[in-house]
Amino acid sequence: MAKRFYGEVGVGRAGTGFTVTLDGRPLQSPAGTAFILPAKELAQAIAAEWRAQKEDIRFHAMPLTALAGAAIDRAGKERREVIDHALQYAGADLLCYRAEAPSELVLRQQARWQPLLDWLADAYGARLAVTAGIAHVDQPKPALHSLRAAVEALDDFELTALSSATAACGSLVVGLALTAGRIDAEAAFEASQLDETFQSERWGEDAEAAERRRRLKAEIGAAAKFLELVRGQD
Repeated sequence: MAKRFYGEVGVGRAGTGFTVTLDGRPLQSPAGTAFILPAKELAQAIAAEWRAQKEDIRFHAMPLTALAGAAIDRAGKERREVIDHALQYAGADLLCYRAEAPSELVLRQQARWQPLLDWLADAYGARLAVTAGIAHVDQPKPALHSLRAAVEALDDFELTALSSATAACGSLVVGLALTAGRIDAEAAFEASQLDETFQSERWGEDAEAAERRRRLKAEIGAAAKFLELVRGQD
């Protein structure tokens, strides 16, 4: 945590992009890179995060700033690593591992997850294998190649949103569906937390689990909002 060191927050042009200014000085990324954003809407939202800080700067309360910094410093400079990390989820995607019992959970997974897998096959030509239980199943190489092409087609800011959503959901399928606009943040959270929701309905939920779910929901929501702003859709 750092003390607030600025007074005025603004938005300015930076070449073909936009930046956030603190007392007239352009913001820099954590690595000291120029903080250039692709959309005015995103710059305005990030400026609002900085404007909302009081005496202390609470970086955990600025998710859009954090995602933009990651897009500039990580996706922009370590793009291959970010792509590879996202694609690791495809090899053991949450949606591909189904419960064997109870029947109610099996039916819920089929109803919520299978349409997303069918969409993935139609949208990207990537038909993933599904299994019951926890034994690992190898995914078809052509499907994985198609998913890599889909992820590589994203720009650095879109890739950052996908990476964050995929990690929070534990599923590249859900992350891609969110990124493509197939589902919204609420649906992404519900799909990724289907098993946990089922268990909490049956047995209740402790405070630690509830806090973890709250945090993941916030991360998914921030990734979705970031994506909308990147695309100038706010």
